[in-house]
Amino acid sequence: MPFSTIVASALTLNAPTIFPSSKGEPFLEWLSNSVFVSVCVAAFIIWFARKATKSMSIIPGPTQNFFEAVVQGLYDMIEGIVGKHMVARVFSLLATLFIFIIVSNWFALLPGVGSIGWGELGEGFRNVPEMHAPLLRPTTADLNMTLAMATIFMGFWLYWSITEVGVGNFLNHIFGVKGGLKGFIAVALIPIFLFVGLIEVVSMAFRPVSLSLRLFGNVFAGENLLSTMITLGDKLHLPAWAGYILSVTIPLPFYFLEILVGLLQAAVFMLLCSVYIQLSTSHEEGAEH
Repeated sequence: MPFSTIVASALTLNAPTIFPSSKGEPFLEWLSNSVFVSVCVAAFIIWFARKATKSMSIIPGPTQNFFEAVVQGLYDMIEGIVGKHMVARVFSLLATLFIFIIVSNWFALLPGVGSIGWGELGEGFRNVPEMHAPLLRPTTADLNMTLAMATIFMGFWLYWSITEVGVGNFLNHIFGVKGGLKGFIAVALIPIFLFVGLIEVVSMAFRPVSLSLRLFGNVFAGENLLSTMITLGDKLHLPAWAGYILSVTIPLPFYFLEILVGLLQAAVFMLLCSVYIQLSTSHEEGAEH
């Protein structure tokens, strides 16, 4: 299976290993192309953060100024949702999720992502009938990664909610009678609110699924859309020169669209996580007033 660097390949649902083997067990089977990209993205973020904060000064340079602007902007945005009493506890995780997701989404737009890998070469410079295993796969286009991020967040969400309001208040927030009702009416409505609480528990259980599928679906669809647009000239059986022109001009509008989608999906993931935290801890803040 030769190494191919010719044409973009549509993503498959599974993330194959970057070391495929036709005989026996593949080498480092656990190292899929999405895991490899995750390591690259994490290494880049750590390197940039270290570079921006290594020599802090009162008059910041361009790198430190950009880094501080991103951190301050995210802090203000998260504080406006979860409140001052929670922002110090949740900011590090929510900001990390946002930065990791947006860098991963934009990393997917770099040349070579999805178009360098293992495949069968055909005749001609651009003729690759099939690419079996792209070397680089967008991290957020792998459902395993998005589901893992959503599940980890929900674990922290449950811990923060219980430690902030207590087990009793947390259960009362879900199953308790709402609206300040008292007396006979409150007792009569207990079965209804218990049923509503069960529905709320089910919705909480599905939050990791909705968070992960929303992010995965948009990135996965975007990558396949770009692949289709890039290879449109080949599918139309146009002359070689016309295919080259189309492979460059047609995808351009979709690249700008994917830049916007990458930003929006990272923001939506972080904001939804912030709202979930606010919903389960806001009554504590209200008690202070």
